[in-house]
Amino acid sequence: MSVRSGAAGLRGLATAAAAAGLVALGVVAAPAATAAEGPADGGGSIHPGVVTDSSGGGQCTSNFVFTADGKTYLGQAAHCAGTGNATETDGCTSGSQPVGTLVAILASDGTTRNGTLAYSSWLAMQEAGETDPDTCAYNDFALVEIDPADVADVDPTVPFFGGPVGLDTDGLPVGEEVHSYGNSPLRQGVAALSPKSGISAGDGGGGWTHEVLTVTPGVPGDSGSAFLDSDGDAVGVLSTLNLAPLPLSNGVSDLAKAMAYAEAHGFGGLELVPGTVPFSP
Repeated sequence: MSVRSGAAGLRGLATAAAAAGLVALGVVAAPAATAAEGPADGGGSIHPGVVTDSSGGGQCTSNFVFTADGKTYLGQAAHCAGTGNATETDGCTSGSQPVGTLVAILASDGTTRNGTLAYSSWLAMQEAGETDPDTCAYNDFALVEIDPADVADVDPTVPFFGGPVGLDTDGLPVGEEVHSYGNSPLRQGVAALSPKSGISAGDGGGGWTHEVLTVTPGVPGDSGSAFLDSDGDAVGVLSTLNLAPLPLSNGVSDLAKAMAYAEAHGFGGLELVPGTVPFSP
């Protein structure tokens, strides 16, 4: 069983665990979120790992920086704007706030910047009438447009690890190292708990998802976190907390597939922005 890993995931975690063992990491409504550790080079205050708070949804951790059509976007999980409970992980049937929803970006300089939900894989799949079960279950990706006035404060570097170097397109073989940076409010601002490393337990869902085991596991509020492979390539977006068959493993949505879907549904020219600091595991 899986549950979403965002903040809302807290509300249904116990019920979901008892029922089936799979919960979305969902979004966290309390306690208050803290700003993420600054990027590896001490640069801009809007970067992978800062908290996003979707109006009507909940708090999550951002992943990578993207560009399209001259605009700059911060990635998060689609379920971060979800309106259902933590066990609603099928993007083709789950409720979501609409495109245009206000998303607060908690920058690492302590300020709050206003972003806008510009794309949601859940909404795109529902509009397209998507029926492929793997795509519906694992395509969990959204884009938050950053206000042009704040673009100068954007740094695409993943904190602690550096990178991303590029985009991974060949999945995560069993045993490959993975690295992530979560910023769940549950950690009470203890920065040492944010960097996570581990290994892949293999791919699933026709390559749409990767099961990973990290120390520590991603928890509610880490939803949307960036995942890097052993080469520093961007491989995925933290989506679910899995309670079975591998307890406390996480489900990671494949970023290359999610980006390709976005490009086919209104976001042509979508590109990942590489980090400004070399990757170092």
